[in-house]
Amino acid sequence: MIQATELRPGMIVIHNGELHRAHSVVHKTPGNLRGFVQAKLRNLKSGAMNEHRFRSEDRIEKASLDTHEMQYLYSDSEGHHFMNQETYDQVRMSDEIVGEAMKYLLPETVITVDFYEGNPVSVELPTTVALKVVETEPGMKGATASASYKPAKLETGLVVQIPQFIEAGTVIKVDTRDDSYLERAG
Repeated sequence: MIQATELRPGMIVIHNGELHRAHSVVHKTPGNLRGFVQAKLRNLKSGAMNEHRFRSEDRIEKASLDTHEMQYLYSDSEGHHFMNQETYDQVRMSDEIVGEAMKYLLPETVITVDFYEGNPVSVELPTTVALKVVETEPGMKGATASASYKPAKLETGLVVQIPQFIEAGTVIKVDTRDDSYLERAG
């Protein structure tokens, strides 16, 4: 059990008997009133986002998770298949668990997977991934690097905005937090 003031974004807690990931946490102390913590929590089972206000002295149950490095193998009609890097056990995960992470995953990509009571509950991507540009418009002549961007389709199907000088076939780094172009991958 942790105090509400110790809650941080990304933590997985048990709230109302179900697993939730803290999306945003704001600690407020308004004037002469008691302090409280305003938290946006995402239910890991249903995917629903809800806000909850905890008093500063409230105690929250932090979920005890096992974390494993998993390698993405392939997807089929039954789900997405991953292999544990230590034991070589294969685990199948549904779209609800993997979610938006699929737009960054290529076969053999290694990610972190959180398990609760032996079942996968969430995936954590690296902050940046390197993906190849498969389709983009030709660059405009005379365009400077900072002046304008154009859409580009990457090998996973993700569409990001890239500078005019990037051509199809170039491998770029993408920030997984906001789908933004960072730089060419070396």
